[in-house]
Amino acid sequence: MPKAKGKSRRHKYSYNLNRKRLYRSARRRAAPRIACSHIRHAWDPHKSVAQNLAEMGLAEDPNKAVPIPRKLLGMEVESDGHQPGKKIVRKPYVVNEMELEASLPEKKSNTLSRDLIDYVRYMIQNHGDNYKEMARDEKNYYQDTPKQIKRKINVYKNFYPEEYKNFIASLKPEKMEVQ
Repeated sequence: MPKAKGKSRRHKYSYNLNRKRLYRSARRRAAPRIACSHIRHAWDPHKSVAQNLAEMGLAEDPNKAVPIPRKLLGMEVESDGHQPGKKIVRKPYVVNEMELEASLPEKKSNTLSRDLIDYVRYMIQNHGDNYKEMARDEKNYYQDTPKQIKRKINVYKNFYPEEYKNFIASLKPEKMEVQ
């Protein structure tokens, strides 16, 4: 019977592998990684995941927390008057803080690069609404088509509406003096 192919080959030592960390992590039970700071502060490492979430008023299994009514599934519902018992929420502040954080308006993080803003302002200042002329401009380094330039201008209008209005308003007196 022949030998296995890889057995006779010399094994290389991996210098990049941290064996201490691997051994240590295998010995102890890893705690769950929690992203939400409210949950992290209220977490008790001596209790199970289900117990911690139940104390906070959160659901471990969303399918069990909000069951699908059988009427929607096409089956008849037979109720025997049995209501499952309500669980006691010992840490309601966690859910309240999470709801408060979720109700805050989302901060707009949309920004454009300074180069793109300068490019758009230059094109509007020199060509107005003539996109074909903008496409032929020597400052159109990336050879944008008229539609691409129009799209970039619309993005600038949507991201900075006040700045765009002020810019257009500042252009009108200049055009009045030229005529």
